[in-house]
Amino acid sequence: MNIISNSEQETIELGKKIASNLKKGDIIVLSGELGSGKTKFTEGVLTYFGLQEEISSPTFTIVNEYNTQKLNIYHFDVYRLNDIDEFEAIGGEEYFEKGACIIEWGEMIEEILPKNYIKINFSRNLDYENKRDISIECIGNSSVYI
Repeated sequence: MNIISNSEQETIELGKKIASNLKKGDIIVLSGELGSGKTKFTEGVLTYFGLQEEISSPTFTIVNEYNTQKLNIYHFDVYRLNDIDEFEAIGGEEYFEKGACIIEWGEMIEEILPKNYIKINFSRNLDYENKRDISIECIGNSSVYI
């Protein structure tokens, strides 16, 4: 599935729509260069759950944990990890079944991801500064509703 986002707000709205169907065990892998929309998408997911005041990038902490009445959300940024061993050392795989996981730069750990996950790739549009080309791929038996 391919989507065009014309603004940060549209990317946030996409995150909210996908969040409305998230459940325990869902994993979303976000890929794309710096500034392509991964964090804005995550902002949308967290806003859906009423966490807009708590949003921060886990760039230096690797994972931020958000507990809501409906679902626990684990937001990873694995950009600074040297290898998969570091992810395993922090117990990263244990989070996969505890709630919904959003993993920025998740392609770095794809070989240890469960067989079912959603992969979303963000690309800047070189002709329009605020436009993003977003592709969504369901891996295994995962599904996404928009």
